[in-house]
Amino acid sequence: MVTELTGRACAKINLFLRVTGRRGDGYHELDSVFLPISLADEIRLEIRAADESSVTVNCNLPELARSRNNLAARAAHSFMKEFDLVADVSIGLEKRIPVGAGLGGGSSDAATTLCMMAAAARLTDDESAGRLRRLALSLGADVPFFLDPQPSRVTGIGERIAAIEGVPVIPIVIAVPPFEVSTAAIFRALEPTAWSGAAPADHIASILRGDISADVMVNDLAAVAIARFPEIRRLKGLLADSGARAAQMSGSGGAVFGVFDSLDEAAGAAIKIRKRAPFATVLAATTLNDESDDELA
Repeated sequence: MVTELTGRACAKINLFLRVTGRRGDGYHELDSVFLPISLADEIRLEIRAADESSVTVNCNLPELARSRNNLAARAAHSFMKEFDLVADVSIGLEKRIPVGAGLGGGSSDAATTLCMMAAAARLTDDESAGRLRRLALSLGADVPFFLDPQPSRVTGIGERIAAIEGVPVIPIVIAVPPFEVSTAAIFRALEPTAWSGAAPADHIASILRGDISADVMVNDLAAVAIARFPEIRRLKGLLADSGARAAQMSGSGGAVFGVFDSLDEAAGAAIKIRKRAPFATVLAATTLNDESDDELA
């Protein structure tokens, strides 16, 4: 018997990302607003009974299918170990979220795989949900958010997630340079003098009003990433020149995003930026909220 499931693993942007401190184990503590967006990977699972556990990955990016660090595969292995299950799991992964760009694609793939396997195993009780959250955090700081992606204020190292109701849908353009940025390297280079601390309450109020300005869109990691990769600054400038209300880097980079007043404006800006920066991947999208459907913009 084969169990087949399909799912969508959405990307996210960090509307702001502020560093508030550093723990004794070296991990930085953050204050951030995560917004899920309409850009998403597609995942297909086939689960078969087996005498021993195995996981295979088929992906449109062959290097990801071969990688031992593929988070979707690690999630499947970890799930079976945690819940003492034995199965042959085949993961079909259609990658649309650029890799290593600060958009959370790998973390979302992992969380979506966990949720799909929990659904297949019919593990819906509160105890199993708690174990799933702990398992998600063991895979990566951003993974817990994607278990139930909705606009949220995220603190700690990513484990404290508070949903924010009432955030409007925001049209955006995402521009991704043709290289991956190492999150660990960016954090290692970050000096305490660059920590901006927790966001003031009026910034959250502005977000709820849809008043998204450069003052709100702080990213303490941006200066470090731009110093290493000047292309990030160029893409931010192109977003501004193309009519973005404000532009900022997401996560540790190198994706940057710009906020627009309408999806039509965002789509037009994306066309302009593709012509001026053919080296980059440029996409128009929208953020998602609790009233959004699951379709790409």
